[in-house]
Amino acid sequence: MSIDRKGATDFTREAHVHSVRCLDFEDETSFEEASRGFIAPNPEGQVLAEDGQFVFDPARISSFASGQPEPPETVNPSLWRNARLTADGGLFEVCDRIYQVRNMDISNITFIEGDTGVIVVDPLISAEVARAALNLYFEHRGEKPVVAVIHSHSHVDHFGGVRGVVTQEEVDSGKVPIIAPEGFLEAAVSENVAAGNVMTRRAMYQFGILLPPDPQGTVGCGLGIGTSLGTITLIPPTDSITRTGETREIDGLTFEFMLTPDTEAPAEMHWYIPELRALTAAENCTHTMHNTYPIRGAQVRDPLAWSMYLNDTIDRWAEDADVLYAMHHWPVWGGERVREMLEKARDAYRFIHDETLRLANHGLTPREIAEEVEFPDSLAKHWSVRSYYGTISHNVKATYTRYLGWYDGNPANLEPLVPVESAARYVEFMGGAESVLEKARESFERGEYRWVAEVVGHVVFNDPANQEARELQADAFEQLGYQSESTTWRNAYLMGAQELRHGTPSYPIGSTASVDAVKAMTLPMIFNFFAIKIHGVTAADLELDLNLDITDTGERAVLRLSNGTLSHSLVDWDEDAPVLAITRDLLNRLVGNEVTLEEAVEAGELESGPGLDVFRQVGEHLDEFDLWFPIIEP
Repeated sequence: MSIDRKGATDFTREAHVHSVRCLDFEDETSFEEASRGFIAPNPEGQVLAEDGQFVFDPARISSFASGQPEPPETVNPSLWRNARLTADGGLFEVCDRIYQVRNMDISNITFIEGDTGVIVVDPLISAEVARAALNLYFEHRGEKPVVAVIHSHSHVDHFGGVRGVVTQEEVDSGKVPIIAPEGFLEAAVSENVAAGNVMTRRAMYQFGILLPPDPQGTVGCGLGIGTSLGTITLIPPTDSITRTGETREIDGLTFEFMLTPDTEAPAEMHWYIPELRALTAAENCTHTMHNTYPIRGAQVRDPLAWSMYLNDTIDRWAEDADVLYAMHHWPVWGGERVREMLEKARDAYRFIHDETLRLANHGLTPREIAEEVEFPDSLAKHWSVRSYYGTISHNVKATYTRYLGWYDGNPANLEPLVPVESAARYVEFMGGAESVLEKARESFERGEYRWVAEVVGHVVFNDPANQEARELQADAFEQLGYQSESTTWRNAYLMGAQELRHGTPSYPIGSTASVDAVKAMTLPMIFNFFAIKIHGVTAADLELDLNLDITDTGERAVLRLSNGTLSHSLVDWDEDAPVLAITRDLLNRLVGNEVTLEEAVEAGELESGPGLDVFRQVGEHLDEFDLWFPIIEP
């Protein structure tokens, strides 16, 4: 029988004391800022989809964290402070004409009042929560038309709820422009589709989606209280910002834009509204150390560019700005505070970048550098660059990887055995599972939880049915989670402990290739997605060519399956290859799994013939991905 969750050990309590010695818990500035401008709480109760399915609970964390200053023994005190600050949401006034709804999702939705209507910025993950937030704003500020939507960057929590605030017809008619940075659409779609399955599974660890919200479970995400699970939508932008210095006059207000590519997102931008003296640095400056590499997986971000763009923001606007608001957390007011936030963030990312390369040039490996790098007191004591979301440790490793790749230079690490094979040998060399566990239990009693998690992992991978090993590794993960200042590390450790004790779960969760995402994909993006799914081994001996006639768009393409790979061309047809006539609409539905190939044939949407035969052959070699692949066991 599985052992349930446990409390904090003496070593964990001691670790908490040590970890926060440099921090000033008497500083209440953030609490004053987080409550400033409060107008109304979020609606009570859960946000549900039309079919009654759960989408989000705005009280998920506030129900136990709000108003409780003393941290539980099972939560790092600094992280508990972050949980308390992010726990209370609702509608807030940022400054004249700018309002935010917080805690209707992991991110903020911002409403900027123009002369005749409202400009909506970053409409959350799901249409349902975006609509609920808009209704809350209307309730207290009066109903008015949406005159524009702005996406600050290409992550789903900043565009996924767009159909909750605007319709396709309003966009198509030109009534409501959607403004985004150059490269937004490609970045938004590619990140959520190409590696969508594995990223979704790993995101469950990063965000603690299946953890209970309580002091022994998830206490939020560092950036907010949790992620919504509703309908993810996407409407392609109608207006792209292509260079720094571009301006837009939107309903009586001037927006001055700065592009910041390859920072927190591949496509991101800052802007300033001079009439309101209001500045946003999007998600590049919030009240936490961010990720130059999120542990769910993503392309490594550039901390040097991140720092330099923040420096440019300071040079361009810091002297004039009275308020700095972000797409997570709460604003800061006053020129001195605005500059302080921007400068601390600038220096934090620059320090990580420069120290990583300095030590790498001394020959230190990623793990060694991660153990070595610590912020100087001037940064370490500043609440806004503490490791609630990203950490110095994994950001250092990401920076090393960005410059030097995965290999640390030691030939022993060029081709190590895969975990299952190395686990068997480790266990054998250490005298068998019982011997390993006996020694590991002694290490656990000494508080050596990192070592216990590592060494017992070999026993689990050698024999996943060894319940003793699973329980001991779970106990070690649990204490590491309790000690972590980072929510993402805490959630990952506690998710690992939960799955060790209760097994890998399985719940129906939709594909990241949503209908809107597929519609937004170009033909090359769709074909590249097909190529990722081709089972290279089973298709290795096939040589197939197919001409595709996309009848409703006039596009043509050639698909070529050879040597276990699928290539495509958008130039001349292969005159010797068969032709398949297909609409882009049907292709979208096939990719989005709304219809099967045989259903389309039966419905008369595809004609039988050599082209259909080849298309069917290609389809027979498309792999299917299981979302619930194991992580903490083989």
